[in-house]
Amino acid sequence: MSEHRPRRRGRGAPPTKTRSTDYSQLRNPFPPMNVFSDDRIVAIHEASLDVLERLGIKVLHPGARAAFKTAGALVDETSQMVHIGRDIIEAALATAPKSFPVFAGNPARDLLMELGSMVFQPGAGCPHATDIERGRRPGTEQDFRELISLTQHFDVLHMIPPLVEPQDVPMHLRHYAMTKGQMELTDKVPFIYARGAGQVAESFEMLQCFRCLSDADFAANSHCYTIINTNSPRQLDIPMAQGVMDFARAGQMAIITPFTLMGAMAPITVAGAMTLSHAEALAAITLGQMINPGAPVCYGTFTSNVDMKSGAPIFGTPEHFKASLAAGQLARHIGLPWRCASGSAANLGDVQAANETQFGTWGCLLAGSTVTLHAAGWLEGGLTISYEKLITDVEVLQMVAELCVPTPAEEAEIALDALEEVQPGGHFFGAAHTMERYQTEFYEPLVADFSNFGTWTERGNVDATTRATDIWKGILRDFVPPTGNGDQLEELDRYIATATARGGCAPES
Repeated sequence: MSEHRPRRRGRGAPPTKTRSTDYSQLRNPFPPMNVFSDDRIVAIHEASLDVLERLGIKVLHPGARAAFKTAGALVDETSQMVHIGRDIIEAALATAPKSFPVFAGNPARDLLMELGSMVFQPGAGCPHATDIERGRRPGTEQDFRELISLTQHFDVLHMIPPLVEPQDVPMHLRHYAMTKGQMELTDKVPFIYARGAGQVAESFEMLQCFRCLSDADFAANSHCYTIINTNSPRQLDIPMAQGVMDFARAGQMAIITPFTLMGAMAPITVAGAMTLSHAEALAAITLGQMINPGAPVCYGTFTSNVDMKSGAPIFGTPEHFKASLAAGQLARHIGLPWRCASGSAANLGDVQAANETQFGTWGCLLAGSTVTLHAAGWLEGGLTISYEKLITDVEVLQMVAELCVPTPAEEAEIALDALEEVQPGGHFFGAAHTMERYQTEFYEPLVADFSNFGTWTERGNVDATTRATDIWKGILRDFVPPTGNGDQLEELDRYIATATARGGCAPES
């Protein structure tokens, strides 16, 4: 829920009403927008199948190559190239579920992954954090925990991503800190890194134990997720292939996401980049379905372009927007829920950052994205997550969520009584119809200040970034973690202490 500012009341004022909002379950209200004609989408899909069958994809994991070979793909062990026939791809798409639930710690936070659902996540995977009081810094465990708490606070943020890397925790122990932070501070759907079978298995154990899930219960439904990035162009590395297989075997959701930048790791055209991205996504989806037919999976893409003067990744561009629209068309073509991404390449949370993130987010919305990642707080192309920008971006997401709420037009809303009451040349401020609704009818802003210049000046000329700082500090000061997990937390602490004492678990082990 967003915070609401208290209003001053005079003597005899009517009781203050509270505007109730619930953004926890959203459906996309926008008709999907296309960038290509249907026949061109078919052509891109067919070209992607041709890429996989004729050109192949390099698969570095020997177990993954073996799985492809068993399914009938042509495998060259010397070059590690795998040529996947379209019949194998089609069989995998036939078993991939078109709709499935993902269970959170709180049933009210459960999510349905299917076309039409609308799920937002803040920025993810950032090595640095920043705020205007402490400055830009390498991410720490404290930052990770604070950012989880902020994500938990806003119900328009539906899943927990790996917001920032806690670099003060060694890699062989980091998955303990990240899992504990999510179990302790949030009841939303958690994230687990695919950093080797050992760390994944331990993270699954911690989650299963904390949620009091039997082996059968854990395997029956998805209770967490990971993100799998291919290595464009046309390569699937060892930890990512291992992650696909680990999550498929366990029945947990993998979001398959090639990260392709036009002109760098992908062809410079939108259609060419999407052909490559689609091919890589299909290959990884197929691997998971071969391991466990019916395993929950999301199709995904993160395709934007680079600055051709410097080679730097850029986001929130027209090309990024168009690529998102194309991805939506391809996702609908194969019928799978899918993930897209917003984001910004700006170096601080200024107007450029706001423009890029909002433009990128609208690309995801009009493309029909099921999951929109990097929708709040993301800066520098993912190098930094900003506390203030997370708050100001949430303002936009909450306004988008308001568009998902039905707008009634019954007799009471048509307001003939108000039109009869107010005479020509009058105003509606004091009309009975207005007085009944003025406290609850409109969206109450989180960050925006609607006062005029004089009033704003008298109050200290406080800008939006400073107001956002006050908001996140207030949230963290008053934050109360989800309750009722005392015994599970003690057991989780014992598990982590024992695992740490025996040396932890190295990544990619």
